Amino acid sequence: MIDHISIGVSDIAKTKEFYHSALKPLGYSCLSEGEGSLGYGKDETIQLWTNVAKKPVKADMDSGLHFCFAAPTRKSVDAFYKAAVAAGGRDNGKPGLREDYGPNYYAAYVIDPDGYRLEAYCSKAS
Repeated sequence: MIDHISIGVSDIAKTKEFYHSALKPLGYSCLSEGEGSLGYGKDETIQLWTNVAKKPVKADMDSGLHFCFAAPTRKSVDAFYKAAVAAGGRDNGKPGLREDYGPNYYAAYVIDPDGYRLEAYCSKAS
């Protein structure tokens, strides 16, 4: 349904440090890097673009907007969370089961340097 998402960011250097670190444990990497833009994905398919914007959308914790990244294992969810926080992200929900979403819904939540809410999620039982 969705080919890719593009978000506006205020500082491409901070964005690069954050997303390079946070997405690596999930198997995603930077596939395109230009002046003021970064494209992340895997298998030569970019699914997330970050672009310097004059007026990035202000993050709103009450908006419900967040981006969820597929994680191959629960350990990769844990590593995503640890790497994201170490690279300047903020905690928005430590890794763990969210049984109210489903019996195997294992996720972690962070906020990126521009205030975007991110989730890493794995549905595997272990």
